Amino acid sequence: MIQSLIDGVSHNGGESVTTDDLISAEPIVDPPAQVEESFVDLSDLERDDGRVERAMEALGVEFRNPKLLRLALVHRSFLNERGADVQTVIDQSNERLEFLGDSLIGLFSAEWVYRHYPDQPEGVLTAHRVSLVRTETLAEWAQGFGLHDLVYMARGELGPNGEVRPRLLAGALESVLGAIFIDRGITAARRFIHKLFEADAERRIEESEATNYKGRLQELIQERERVTPGYRTVQASGPAHDREFVVEAVLRGQPLGLGTGPNKRAAEQEAARNALERLALEGIVDVDGRTV
Repeated sequence: MIQSLIDGVSHNGGESVTTDDLISAEPIVDPPAQVEESFVDLSDLERDDGRVERAMEALGVEFRNPKLLRLALVHRSFLNERGADVQTVIDQSNERLEFLGDSLIGLFSAEWVYRHYPDQPEGVLTAHRVSLVRTETLAEWAQGFGLHDLVYMARGELGPNGEVRPRLLAGALESVLGAIFIDRGITAARRFIHKLFEADAERRIEESEATNYKGRLQELIQERERVTPGYRTVQASGPAHDREFVVEAVLRGQPLGLGTGPNKRAAEQEAARNALERLALEGIVDVDGRTV
């Protein structure tokens, strides 16, 4: 495993509700009967603007308690813009649902790759799972459901061209998944996300395998060690018109791979490729002749 390389290195409308109002001690498929009053003026939410209904239609999920879905669509910036205090943001934004959904998508993606790649080692399964849970992937799926037009947020969260930022969209999708889990149960939540996997997972995984070696190495190291690999130039030689650089990929100061190239960028890519090849010998990644 990777430890053999790094053992010596790493050591629909209605009143506003809160998250806790919606999660009771009863089974998760039973929505609570009572809710508390809103702590801030959320007239924009209380007005029936059709967002919840449009969201349910787009998602293909009929909520027993539509207020859960509305909560999943409220980004903290929407509340901050209206002067909400810290506790109100916790209670009435989608952050707690996002936390739940993040854990669920991690579970469901791990389960999916485990079942669909029965002959692959743990390291390959990890790489495949990372491909399915990265921010860009979740954001594109969220956009496919039209969540960019449905999320309640401050205008300051928009990008320079008026687009909703990927991190916000990814969080909205995770919040929706958490809401489905609470409202409809784990089977419905799994079915919802598995539909996305079945339609798009293989393409996402293939795209990930075709990305640059540095990105691939970084994903694997961050997933396992919670740190980012670095690169250091160990040699530069040759005349200005024909330079050659030697670069090491390093983890906590220790070498993982070595590469050469006509510039530092190319040498870093080669060093990352070499590191991935070494990891392949440990069963962490697979070499299929096309990509590592």
